[in-house]
This record gives sequence, C-alpha cells and structure tokens, in this order.
Amino acid sequence: MKTYNIKLLLIAVLSFSISMAQQTPAPKQSKTIAITGATAHIGNGKVVENSIIIFEDGKLTSVADMTTIKIDMTGMEIIDANGKHIYPGFIVPNSTLGLVEISAVRATNDDSELGSWNPHIRSLIAYNAESKIVESMRPNGVLLGQITPRGGRISGTSSVVQFDAWNWEDAVIKEDDGIHMNWPNSFSRGRWWLGEDPAMKLNKNYDNQVTEITDYLTATKSYMAGDKSSTHLPYEATNGLFDGSKTLYIHVDDEKGITDAINFTKANKVSKMVIVGGYEAHKVADMLKRNNIAVLLQRVHSRPNQTDDDYDMPFKLAKLLTDKGVTVALETSGQMERMNSRNLPFYAGTTVAHGLTKEQALQLITLNPAKILGIDNMYGTLEVGKSATLFISEGDALDMRTNIITHAFIDGRLISLETHQTELWQRYSNKYETQN
Repeated sequence: MKTYNIKLLLIAVLSFSISMAQQTPAPKQSKTIAITGATAHIGNGKVVENSIIIFEDGKLTSVADMTTIKIDMTGMEIIDANGKHIYPGFIVPNSTLGLVEISAVRATNDDSELGSWNPHIRSLIAYNAESKIVESMRPNGVLLGQITPRGGRISGTSSVVQFDAWNWEDAVIKEDDGIHMNWPNSFSRGRWWLGEDPAMKLNKNYDNQVTEITDYLTATKSYMAGDKSSTHLPYEATNGLFDGSKTLYIHVDDEKGITDAINFTKANKVSKMVIVGGYEAHKVADMLKRNNIAVLLQRVHSRPNQTDDDYDMPFKLAKLLTDKGVTVALETSGQMERMNSRNLPFYAGTTVAHGLTKEQALQLITLNPAKILGIDNMYGTLEVGKSATLFISEGDALDMRTNIITHAFIDGRLISLETHQTELWQRYSNKYETQN
C-alpha cells in the first residue's frame, strides 16, 4: 500500500513539473519566411509603411517597400501582416532575469556573491534558461537581455542572452561583455528608523571609498604587469577593461558621483565606460557627450529622488539626454525588477508622452542598448544581414492597450508566446464562459 501511494505521489509531482515547465525552445529555422504588408519599424528611426521582410537561416535577406520591388516568393512561407507592425526584438540591459525565481525562496536566489570585490564572478553560468519569469517577457516583445550580478563594490561580470534556450550555453549571445561597479554615494539619507534625521547628508567616507576603488585597479594593473607566478582570478578578470574587450558599467546616480566616475575611468585608462542609473546625468550631459559615454537610464516609472525635483523628472530624463546627443537606453532595475522587465516597451512609451518621438523612444530599447552592449552588428535593427530577431504586433508595441503580439522570432526561430500567465488566462476564461 505504501509503495502504491509513493508511486502516485511521484506521478503527481512529475505531472506537475511537466505542466509547469517552460515552453520547449523552438527548432532552427528550416524554411524561408516572408512577412508582407506590415508597417516595419526598423529601429534606427526609419519606418517602412508597406514592407516585405524576408529571412532565411536566421538572417534577414530583404527589408524593403513592397510597392517599389518585386520578389519571387515561390516556396516561401508567407505571413500576411497587413495592418500590423513589425519591430526588432526589445533588449533589456542590467537585468537579473534568470538569476532569481522566487525572492522568498533562498535556494532560487543567485544574483549576488559574498564579498565586495568580485570582478571574476560570471552571472552567465548562474542563468536559468528555464525560468518562468524569463518566458513571460516574450509576449511583450522583450527577447534579449543583459544578465547582470548585484551586490558588493564590484558585483561581477554580465553577459547578453536571448530568451528562448535550453541552457545558458544555448542562450548566450555575448559572453562576459562587461564588469559592474557600484560607485559610492556622495550623499545619503539618515536612517529614520534609528531616530536619525531623514534629510540628505554628506557621506563622510566617500573619499576613502573612492580611494579603495583606485587602489584596487592599481593592484590589478600591477598584477598584470608582473610575472603572475600565482593566478589571481579577480585581477585576471579586470584585464578586459584595459584592452577594450570589456565595458566598465558604473552604477551611479548623483552629479558628483558621475563626474568623479568619469574622471576615474580616464585616469585609469579604462577603454569603455557606461553609466547605469544616471538620475542626475542630465546635469553633466555635455561631459558625457564629450567623452562618448552612454547611459542606461533608471526605470522610467519611478518617483523623483529629491523633494525639489520636477514631479515628472524620471519621465523626461531620456528626452533631456537625447537632446544633448547622449546615447541612452532604458533599464528596469529596482523593486520587483524581474517582473517589471516585461513593461520595458511601456516605459519607452511614457517617454513619448514627455517629448520623444515614437521612433526615438523605440531606439531606447532596440538600437541604443544593442550599441551599448556591443551587439549592434547583429541585433537592434531590421537590416539585411542581421539576425531575424523580431516580432509582429497588432498595434503600437509601446502602448499596453495595443501591443498584442501574434508572432515572435529569435534568430529566425518561431518561438512560443505561451507562458504560465497565458495558460491561467485561458483556463479561467473557459471556466467563466462555461458558467455563463
């Protein structure tokens, strides 16, 4: 009797696991596909009203206006998208997707490591390609992401992945693209729960904390110039910052911190640097432009940081920086960041209501992040020779009311848009339809 009960339990557990598993990754593209009649948003500011998009073996072979060319489509699979819109796959940078599944379950949390100096920690090998949160990005067109560690002074190394894979080896697009550093805050608020004045106050340890960072990089350079009689993994990992193979992503918000971070990278001859967060980046926009430094801008749907800021400051920061010629992309870190990552296109939509054109806003989540992450040779725009990573929407993809996706492709593979959420929607829709 006990054996019978155990067997039933195992069957139930296995059945639950199968029903809750992520959708099976799509197979490699086997037939040439042509999408006709849609309005194609190229991602670089251009729009083709009556387009024909053709891709083969995962690569775009034609992006054109149907009214100006004739193409023999014999033998192709044709998707009639008349009245719909085509977009490049959206890209979410500075994300912990796939590193945490359930915040309250410690065993599923793998976004940070012990210690303050972890440049050698690679987020990629902790990435869970079967995450149910990751699959929920795809129905909104978020198809690529930069998986980024958290914590410490130097958090570790990020990598860029696509969101339809069996494992991290299949998912990776760009391995170890950059190292992430948390710059010290020059100001902080008092801890009101300890009876301190909650007003802003100077960080008395700021200079010492900056010196610690400088000393660390000096030590890494001394190690690289030495005989390396013993291997020092953290120091080895930083070498890419000086030879140009890795980008230094500095997470910093305040004006002084941004200025000091820029001067720090120049003094230490770091080849490529990006500001992450950048709440006060607009105050030093000329300096950013002059040094060709891009900004991964904090979540648009947030409140102002300071009591005397404009109420809509987070909404218009992208406009302020874009007008100054700074390359800007949107990121989604913060409270409930993994869930909120699926709202990336709607954050871009909010910037339209605050001054950007729709095509400029689109670039914030397509071409611009592709440039910043160093994958724009293959992703970020709909151009011949690039990856066929795109989707078809019934309406404006930056509007939550009309972004209803009918097809999505990653490297030419037609991916599933089913998720646990869509399954629940179908389940309860049928329930109430039956009852009525």
